[in-house]
Amino acid sequence: MKLTSEAIAARADSLRKKYWRRDELPDLSRFLTAEKHRIHLVGVAGSGMSGLAGLLIELGHAVSGSDKVSTTETERLQRLGLHFHEQHLAEHADAADLVVFSSAIKNDNPILLSARTFGKPLLRRAEAVAAIMQARRGIVIAGMHGKTTTSAMTAHVLREGGVHPSHYVGAEIPILGTNAHWNPRGEYFVAEGDESDGTLRCFHPEYAVILNIEEEHLDFYSDLAAIEKVFAQLIDQTSGSVLYNIDDPNTARLCGKRKCAVSYGFSEQADYRGTDVELRNFGSSFLVCRRGKKLGQATLNVPGEHNVHNALGVIALASELSIPFNKITASLGKFEHARRRFEIKYASDRFLLVDDYAHHPTEIRATLCTAESIGRRRLITMFQPHRFSRTKALCREFGSAFDHADRVVITDVYPASEPPIPGITGRTIVDEIVRRGHRGVTYQPRLQSVHRDVGNMLEAGDLVLSLGAGNIHEQLEILAADLVIAEKLKAIVSEEGEVLLYEPLSNHTTLRVGGPAQFWVEPRTEQTFAELIRFCREEHLPLFAIGRGSNLLVRDGGIRGVVVHPHGGDFEKMEVDGCEITAGAGVKLRQVAYAARAANLGGLEWMEGVPGTVGGGLRMNAGAMGAQTFENVTRIRYLDAEGHSHVKNRGELEVFYRRFPLLEKNFAVSATFRGQPAERAEIDRRLRESQEKRRTTQPAAKSAGCIFKNPVTIPAGKLVDELGLKNSRVGNARVSRVHGNFIVNDGQATAAEVLELIDDLKRVARRKRGIELETEVEIVGEPE
Repeated sequence: MKLTSEAIAARADSLRKKYWRRDELPDLSRFLTAEKHRIHLVGVAGSGMSGLAGLLIELGHAVSGSDKVSTTETERLQRLGLHFHEQHLAEHADAADLVVFSSAIKNDNPILLSARTFGKPLLRRAEAVAAIMQARRGIVIAGMHGKTTTSAMTAHVLREGGVHPSHYVGAEIPILGTNAHWNPRGEYFVAEGDESDGTLRCFHPEYAVILNIEEEHLDFYSDLAAIEKVFAQLIDQTSGSVLYNIDDPNTARLCGKRKCAVSYGFSEQADYRGTDVELRNFGSSFLVCRRGKKLGQATLNVPGEHNVHNALGVIALASELSIPFNKITASLGKFEHARRRFEIKYASDRFLLVDDYAHHPTEIRATLCTAESIGRRRLITMFQPHRFSRTKALCREFGSAFDHADRVVITDVYPASEPPIPGITGRTIVDEIVRRGHRGVTYQPRLQSVHRDVGNMLEAGDLVLSLGAGNIHEQLEILAADLVIAEKLKAIVSEEGEVLLYEPLSNHTTLRVGGPAQFWVEPRTEQTFAELIRFCREEHLPLFAIGRGSNLLVRDGGIRGVVVHPHGGDFEKMEVDGCEITAGAGVKLRQVAYAARAANLGGLEWMEGVPGTVGGGLRMNAGAMGAQTFENVTRIRYLDAEGHSHVKNRGELEVFYRRFPLLEKNFAVSATFRGQPAERAEIDRRLRESQEKRRTTQPAAKSAGCIFKNPVTIPAGKLVDELGLKNSRVGNARVSRVHGNFIVNDGQATAAEVLELIDDLKRVARRKRGIELETEVEIVGEPE
């Protein structure tokens, strides 16, 4: 319903007169928990706002919301009754009695501007949550680190203890069902308090659990003193007990002398103390004492000493609420992490992938220590800094936070709505880590390439950890999905074969350019190659075969699917039988030439000058010295698109200049070549002739071989020479001085540069001679 401006203003005035002073929490609490209204949430897709939306829907309000994106959470809320808008327009909140907004929303948001214009009531998210809490016995979990896990753990323990709490937590909580829930049966409300924007001071709980206090959110706070002032106000506004971590110096100093303060931790002075801590792979056990008396043993199924600390805070609170210790420990034993809190994304005997929200140096150290304690071979970390202001303020602390990681890949800063700060990037942290002597850190400014960098360095036994509060976890999820396929491919080729993720194809082409192969696979036998073909067919995976990589140009985006490189085993066997030589697809053509020499067979000397394998020579009908591959072939063995093997004689094969259609959809296994008996001296003369021609007419620099097919009227190299295009370049790609039909890589050339140079040559040939040059080199893959 779209209201007139007069109607909007009249309704706002009526509500303001009836309820509105923000400091009158009971009135606002009644508005939110005892009445039914129309409420609009700006930024509803965020984890905090989506939780509030769920609470308000359960409380009976007509809830609408807007955001720039939809998520699985907004989709879930829509099924519960949320009216969602995937943009921010003022008219979306015309009918609302109240507008609630998150701290991420800027002041020029059209809904906020309209609400202010018409005097419509506006609340920040924390103000709304604090008002809802006033209707219950409030429990606030606060601190720089660990509050989401501790809030979830508290709600779980209280629920298992039979007190039916409502809860509000800033992440997805599988064991709780949702990140927020209103339970009309219970008297307690557990909420995670957000200190980032100072709204922690909005809460007036009965209980507060203070986990830790240190410098953080320095985009909002001037210093530690300003942070402590907000925490002190929360403590002053807590009507009952304040439970605090005695092992955190700032927290102990702020809370230790407060009335009704209850301490917990590992210190001997703690009211609730944990001792005999035993950490294991994904959990821990510890003894709990209360004021010097043993309560009993506790077991936790989330890893890390920091989570033992969190659990001690929960035990202290639940015990103060008179929940029996046996119920507390039983529920802790069943507790599962919140999403993005040491969340396992993939696990096998070979690899373990874990995601964590840690984005502050203290959190990173704790998470890395936890990961290290699991005992995997290496710890590889991908990290996305969160906010430019945090990166700048804490760069030295970040420099020492990664000491426990064997390899670290750092990408650029996730801005979280902040404008960039000149000179502050992910490299800022990399430089600081390097300054401390860490030799295993790299900078990858392109977020979308992080999973490739990490995946390509994987070795069996590695643990990969993604860290950050932005969207770095998406890179780990891509890696996890590809690892599922890679492990299946490895099972096919067994320990004898090789499977690599995101292998740079620049390592496997003679031009030394090309992006990564999604899956690089080296089968050793015809049988495993056949199984590989069938697997790719069933999984709808593209399959591309590569030999030595000559006459091949791979684009910078690489090749999706499986790139198969038949190598070793069956594919490098070579047998001589009379005048025939049978060679596997992985045998180099020059090896065939010298095997023929050893058997005193001539006619194959031209192969010495072709830098490819038998498989590649067949696919391209490669040639040199006026000869072509299929002039010497008597039969080939190949696998079809379903993995079935076939043998065909030369007479059954259709062959063209630099093209053999059969292998465009099928895969070579071996070929049999025929030579002619010849004198060794004559064979050697022809080999020397081939070598001399290659030395004098072809560049020694990195190249893919001839780039263009020879036009009917003139050889391509001569055409390029006559056009004066030798030595022309784009970036590090250059036309050879030695031969105009070769493009060489002067070092770090990209496929894009080579392709641009090819287009330049084609354009000039067309404009000046009317000749359409056709590429001989095979161009494959995707642009970056």
